[in-house]
Amino acid sequence: MSLVHWYLLIAAALWGIGCYGLIRGPELLRRIIALNLMGAAVFLVMVTLAARTEPADGVLHALVLTGLVVAVSATAFALALVARTLSEQA
Repeated sequence: MSLVHWYLLIAAALWGIGCYGLIRGPELLRRIIALNLMGAAVFLVMVTLAARTEPADGVLHALVLTGLVVAVSATAFALALVARTLSEQA
């Protein structure tokens, strides 16, 4: 089994764990973490697919960098919404 297959297998496992956490997670913070884990799995797949060619595909690397910025921003926004929701409930 090549290294590419191992990376894709790990990405599938991360996606599955994140999906399970998203469905079964009762707290909002756990669901946000599960979504981040699923996003990390997608980024791993994209970097793995980019590394299959020689030289590595720069477009997929640029998409991953853009996706990381968007994921951090979305996580910050989601955490701010959770904090506001919890402060209004108290």
